[in-house]
Amino acid sequence: MITLSTLDLILIFSFFALTLIIGIVVSKKSGKNTSEFFLSGRNMPWWLLGLSMVATTFSTDTPNLVTDIVRKGGVSGNWAWWAFLITGLLTVFVYAKLWRKSNVKTDIEFYDLRYGGKPAHFLRGFRALYLGVIFNVLAMSGVTLAAIKISQVMLGLDPLYTVGIAAVITVVFSAVGGFRGVVYTDFVLFFTAMIGAIGAAYYCINLPEVNGITNLISHPQVIDKISLLPDFDNTELLITLLIIPLAVQWWSSWYPGGEPGGGGYIAQRMLAAKNENHAIGATFFFNIMHYAIRPWPWILVALASLVLYPKDDIHTMQDAQYNYAQMQKLESTRALTEEEKTQMDTYYFASEGLTAIRQAFPEDKVQKDKIGHDLAYSAMLTRLPSGLLGLVLASLIAAFMSTISTHLNWGSSYIVNDFYIQQVNKNASEKELVRVGRISTALLMLISTVLALKLTNAKQIFDYIIMFGAGTGLIFILRWFWWRINAWSEISGMFASGIVSVIFSLESVDMTLFQKGMLPGWSKYLLVVGITTIIWLLVTYATKPETQSVLFNFYKKTQPGGPGWKVILKAAKAQQKHIQTDDGTWSVPSGILAMLVGCILIYGVLFATGYWIYGRYTLAIIVSIIVIIATLVLSKLWKKIKTTIL
Repeated sequence: MITLSTLDLILIFSFFALTLIIGIVVSKKSGKNTSEFFLSGRNMPWWLLGLSMVATTFSTDTPNLVTDIVRKGGVSGNWAWWAFLITGLLTVFVYAKLWRKSNVKTDIEFYDLRYGGKPAHFLRGFRALYLGVIFNVLAMSGVTLAAIKISQVMLGLDPLYTVGIAAVITVVFSAVGGFRGVVYTDFVLFFTAMIGAIGAAYYCINLPEVNGITNLISHPQVIDKISLLPDFDNTELLITLLIIPLAVQWWSSWYPGGEPGGGGYIAQRMLAAKNENHAIGATFFFNIMHYAIRPWPWILVALASLVLYPKDDIHTMQDAQYNYAQMQKLESTRALTEEEKTQMDTYYFASEGLTAIRQAFPEDKVQKDKIGHDLAYSAMLTRLPSGLLGLVLASLIAAFMSTISTHLNWGSSYIVNDFYIQQVNKNASEKELVRVGRISTALLMLISTVLALKLTNAKQIFDYIIMFGAGTGLIFILRWFWWRINAWSEISGMFASGIVSVIFSLESVDMTLFQKGMLPGWSKYLLVVGITTIIWLLVTYATKPETQSVLFNFYKKTQPGGPGWKVILKAAKAQQKHIQTDDGTWSVPSGILAMLVGCILIYGVLFATGYWIYGRYTLAIIVSIIVIIATLVLSKLWKKIKTTIL
């Protein structure tokens, strides 16, 4: 536990005060109606929304997740989420303007625009609760778990005390300020969080034990962890970390902030933009910052943690795994003595490579079930000096509040717009809807904090959400461009993905199919995707398409274009209905090309930054030149798809 200086406390409380002042100032305007409370009147500029997207995904659990990944699998392990850049840029160049044209209040309202009848009505209400409550609470609980670990390691606070303070302050801010308060505060949070993260990374790599970046990357504990690409000689690792994420995961799985076709709180910000161009500009800026720039301070701290809190060597881990298994067998036959329980814990932590972290944070400092490699990030922050410590703590508080307030407002918007007004009270006044939004904000926070107290690791949530949404992503991509997809496609895909994921997660099934070698472990995800995709395609062709009136209305409003709508355009022409209002030029091919070039640009920035940091200047220069060329090409493509960010 560390002691905060007067300067640290001043920095932290000044930040709290500024945040609450912003919430109070905008509260009157935010409470006018649901459009103001959830979308701030649809008049936000691209740069402010872009900063808000970055700040929102700058959550307290993200540094912990990155640290967990780097310590276990090296820097290349981050391809598990870096692959979502493809999804992000597809949203930028293809879907952002479509979302803004739809003019819906939430991405769930899209269902009543794209589909019709009782299936659409059910889908909208169910998805509002499924995403707005269940998945939303899971995401928030991961963020809150990180806050618990940080407060335990750095401040010695009890978990209940931590979640109590965090929940009250964030709920008050979110309920009072609404979406406008969230976005305005995100502007402050972005700079606070970035300065804190960079400051922490600089200080940590210059600690005496680390002694600079050169010594860091050549350290025995670190040298095999710095590669940006997985070992190509390790087939299983290559498939798991690179091939599956880049070939399948980015388009097949739903994940908050990386939804195929856009969605969630990213869609909420696109819908709040002044126009289509501002929506595109905001999402492009977000993807550059999110994937190319922001990860590096966290990565450097994670690498430095391997020097101060080294993992156990592979032989020690293997021996400990065997001994731990033997102790488990013994425990199944009789009650263990206290000494045996202590020894069993020692074997467990050694088997996970956690001995150094456990020794640094014994039972009286951190609960046993909260010890993991993700804790190393918080552990490194305890080394910071006064002033910088206060700034970093303020930045972590900023990250927590930004992410949680966004999730609360986003989830509440689903509950109000897509469940309450649709299923409970269709004639509710704007005042009543805002009140329901504020109540649901408090309830979402309460549920997520209870769950956070039960969790142990940030990676649990990431893996669970990825698997549970596997196979549904292709529907979200195609539903804009293929008329034949209907409400039953989404309903069947959603349930199939969940059911198949649960079946494959059952211990007996998992042991039989994957752990005993019948199928490789990495095939589980592919099987879920394949089975889910087959099911929703069969259901699509087995059920009736949406009515022509619904399809005509959707096309007229969004103008998606493409060969997937030729049947509908032909039918509209036969009925002398003019639903095509643009010049008929389909911008998607140019958008996809822009996406590919954008990927080269942003991945190039990611690699160039890494090579400059590592001191590999030849590679850094080559990749930087590629980035410049990609930038020039993208600027021309950007003009071709007739968009600007200003």
